[in-house]
Amino acid sequence: MAGRRAARDAISREQWAALISAKDTGSQAGVRRAADRKKTPITVERIIEAALQAVEETGFEDLTMRMVATRLGTGPASLYAHVRNRAELGDLLIGRLCSQVTLPAPDPACWREQFMDVCAQLRDRFLRYPGVAQAALTVVPADLATLRVGEGMLAILLASGAPAQQAAWASDAAFLYITGYCLEASAARRQREDADGRAIDRGEIEERLRMLPPDVFPHTVAHARELTSGTGHDRFTFTLTLLLQGLVPPRP
Repeated sequence: MAGRRAARDAISREQWAALISAKDTGSQAGVRRAADRKKTPITVERIIEAALQAVEETGFEDLTMRMVATRLGTGPASLYAHVRNRAELGDLLIGRLCSQVTLPAPDPACWREQFMDVCAQLRDRFLRYPGVAQAALTVVPADLATLRVGEGMLAILLASGAPAQQAAWASDAAFLYITGYCLEASAARRQREDADGRAIDRGEIEERLRMLPPDVFPHTVAHARELTSGTGHDRFTFTLTLLLQGLVPPRP
C-alpha cells in the first residue's frame, strides 16, 4: 500500500499529521452541527454505514454523496461537514473493512499460512461490496485501519526472513492483486450476458477460445480448458502462492 501514487485530491502533509493526532487521542475531527436536535445527528459512522449499504446493493461505481445523503434523510451539504468528497468516503469505507481483518502475531514457522489468511480476509470483505476495491487504488490511504493491515502484512513477510525491500514490495504487490482480483469479480457480476443474451460463463469462454483459428492460435485452442479452469478461489491461492515462493523459496 505504501507504493500508491497520490491523486490530486490527496490530503496535505499538515492535514495528515492532524488526522493521526486526532485519531490517536480518540477525538473526532471536524465541526459537528445539529440542524435539528430531534433527528439523529449525522456522523462519520452513520455515513460509512449508509454508504456500505448502498455499495452492497448497487455497487461502488454508482455511489454518490447525494445517494448517501438520501439514505440518511438529509442533503449532500450535511455530509461535507464530515467527509470532504467521494474519494475520502472511499478511503473511509476501505478503512472500515480493514478494521474487520484479524491480524496474527507474526510467526516464522507459519508465515505463509498467516499471510494467505489475511489476504483471504481482505478478499472476502471486498467481494461483499461490489467494486469497493476501486477505492483502495484511488489515493494514498489515510485511514489508520487500512495502514494497520499494511503494517500487519509487512510484519508477517519480514518474519519470513526476507530482506526488507523484498518484503515491502511483495506486500504491496499482494494488496494490488487482491484489489484487482476483486474488481474483476465485480465486473463479471455486472456483465453476465453478451449482446445476444448468452450467459458468459467459463464454458462459453472456453468454447469461444476453441473457435479461434488453430493455425494462428495453436496453444490457445489446444489449452482452452486449462486457460479457463479453476473453481472458487483456486486462481487467487495459486497466484499468491507463486508470489510467496519467489520471496522466500520453501526449504527442501
